[in-house]
Amino acid sequence: MESFYLILRFLKSLFMRSVLGCEKQEPLRVLVTGAAGQIGYALVPMIARGAMLGPNQPVILHMLDIPPAAGALNGVKMELIDAAFPLLKGVVATTDVVEACSGVNIAIMVGGFPRKEGMERKDVMSKNVSIYKAQASALEQHAAPDCKVLVVANPANTNALILKEFAPSIPAKNITCLTRLDHNRALGQISERLNVQVSDVKNVIIWGNHSSTQYPDVNHATVITKDGEKPVRELIADDKWLNGEFITTVQQRGAAIIKARKLSSALSAASSACDHIHDWVLGTPKGTWVSMGVYSDGAYDIQPGLIYSFPVTCENGEWSIVQGLKIDEFSRGKMNATANELAEEKSLAYSCLA
Repeated sequence: MESFYLILRFLKSLFMRSVLGCEKQEPLRVLVTGAAGQIGYALVPMIARGAMLGPNQPVILHMLDIPPAAGALNGVKMELIDAAFPLLKGVVATTDVVEACSGVNIAIMVGGFPRKEGMERKDVMSKNVSIYKAQASALEQHAAPDCKVLVVANPANTNALILKEFAPSIPAKNITCLTRLDHNRALGQISERLNVQVSDVKNVIIWGNHSSTQYPDVNHATVITKDGEKPVRELIADDKWLNGEFITTVQQRGAAIIKARKLSSALSAASSACDHIHDWVLGTPKGTWVSMGVYSDGAYDIQPGLIYSFPVTCENGEWSIVQGLKIDEFSRGKMNATANELAEEKSLAYSCLA
């Protein structure tokens, strides 16, 4: 009986330490733009629950949307209050970009202008250049000095590049775009094919642009089996599928989801944004890398100055590109093709600025 009470006391002390630890930490301010939209609606409760920054990190949510969405945005705020999330220490719901950006430590840029039927690429790019130029200026002037930025809205890589150009005081390493969604899709396809837990698959890579030219690469991916880690290519033993259907399935997954549900992939995008920030801030497990769209420094012969998806590891709030991976001829062609598309997007974006 005495040992039972000792166990109870121990568990109670662990619980109290957890609660006190939460109370001692200063809240982080997290901005979500386009917060009244589908992705924003799925994302904000994940942040408030601790899925992004951990179970002991209090947060203050800053939510921004356009004036026509002000009513819906206020409804999201009401729901956050009604959910009574213990980690949520405040909510700012606004259509004012300066108020939204003030003091934020993390900015998740979900809002953007979507391509509509009959629109040319340049029309979409011009709209988004204008949006991201304004938001970059507000972050530059009003965000916390160490603010980390994740761009989700498409074209994500080029939107991130524009934001970087107009927020020069934010370090280039603090501006990223979301390719974790594609990374997670690749993990899911491998786990389905092999009928294994997705958590047992690791080190796929998404190279390049978050578009249909992205290159999902499994050449360095492994699966944990009862006999140890095995290469994905060895276990699947079907190069035709891995070099064909697998790649196109990941590339076109977003379109397939729109066709199936008549709406975009909001839930998986929100979850992947959480994964991206979680690993960036809290670190990747040893021996594991993830895919992030980051500022190219010339690694793997990718043109410097592009926001390009690489395999990265994260530690102490910093990401580092995984170096020294062997690149075969097939991969090099795919990697160059998506880099060329990004260079074209960059030129198009700069022409819109001019």
